[in-house]
Amino acid sequence: MDVIIIQIKICDSIMGSGKTQSAIYQMKNDKSNKYIYITPYLDEVERIKEQCKDRNFISPINKGDGKLDNLHYHLGNNQNIASTHALFKNYNEYTLELIKNGNYKLILDEVFDVVEKLNVHKDDIHMLINEKIINIEENHRVQWIDENYNGDFCNYLKPMVKSNNVILYDDYLLLWTFPIEVFQSFKEVIILTYLFDAQIQKYYYDMNNIKFEYIGTKKINESTYCFTKEPEIPQYTKSLINKIHILNDIKLNCIGDYEYALSASWFKREKNIRQKPLIKKLKNNLQNVFTNKFKSSSAENMWTTYKDYKGLLSGKGYTSGFLSYNIRSTNEYRNKTHLAYCTNVYFNPYLKKYFLDHNVEVKEDKFALSEFIQWIWRSAIRDGKEIWIYVPSKRMRALLQDWLNNLSKGSSI
Repeated sequence: MDVIIIQIKICDSIMGSGKTQSAIYQMKNDKSNKYIYITPYLDEVERIKEQCKDRNFISPINKGDGKLDNLHYHLGNNQNIASTHALFKNYNEYTLELIKNGNYKLILDEVFDVVEKLNVHKDDIHMLINEKIINIEENHRVQWIDENYNGDFCNYLKPMVKSNNVILYDDYLLLWTFPIEVFQSFKEVIILTYLFDAQIQKYYYDMNNIKFEYIGTKKINESTYCFTKEPEIPQYTKSLINKIHILNDIKLNCIGDYEYALSASWFKREKNIRQKPLIKKLKNNLQNVFTNKFKSSSAENMWTTYKDYKGLLSGKGYTSGFLSYNIRSTNEYRNKTHLAYCTNVYFNPYLKKYFLDHNVEVKEDKFALSEFIQWIWRSAIRDGKEIWIYVPSKRMRALLQDWLNNLSKGSSI
């Protein structure tokens, strides 16, 4: 496979290492280029506009024809853009054409979900193939071949297939939401993230032979950071082991001693058992932790599990503090100091098989750690405060403890 040449830089650095400040420094000083800054956070959009005032960053708004139309207007006028992932996910070919002609650079705060599994049952997929509405090419790419079709999938599926970014794999339809063409439309791409080599976007790059380089950050003065070839590990990380207190209670933790305990498949199995003894035990553990061990108020509590099983574990004093385990786009929980992480994260098995079949290594434990750390960083730890956390899964607890031990020694994983 030919190497695809795109100027991509990955700033892979821990939270609090100055990634956003480095991006601001570059955008303020690189006045010969136009920028698009994309972030999950609305408050970060405002921060970019405020701290880069002389660059006149614009946030698209809905003026009657939708935000995408307004984005096109500003791109056509060669404006600097600051917006969220949500808006940019609605791009089309015209968006990319405007970006390419505007010679833009992209700074992407956190990776996109570059692939998603479409909600189409395998029986419907077989029907579409058998009735020659779609065709599957040798590279698994799905082609829409019946232009006269006007059935149930016309509005939902047809536009995605026509974008040439849908593949069929093991009776599942996968949509590449951010194909190579998106990144190729930019003069340069800088991605701000942490533990990149455990993320789907990295695997997508590997599969398509897209080369990139790693960069880091360094501190210039008390309030200024810049990008650098050699990353610096912030001093504060050595003290994280003294600020993140993991509950060590044999009785409360024994429910997660088995390797796959508290995984999605474990919850699915337990939900189908009439008495649900282990789920009831986990709920009792949660109640015990927040009420007796932490003695924390509902305003301080934050917890998670898989969304489908939230109702089975909800209880007095902590239900309102639920935050999805894979969330990345909120700063609204930064007052939470007492946490419970009731999941055991594994990589999507369909995507894992797909990547492995394409000779791409999937780092299962590092992926789980990455998801876990991002969730923890929604809490008060992001402001340097102490937190207390219940992690019943033995596997997830060990991943967190090993990470903290490495940081305390001044090394990264």
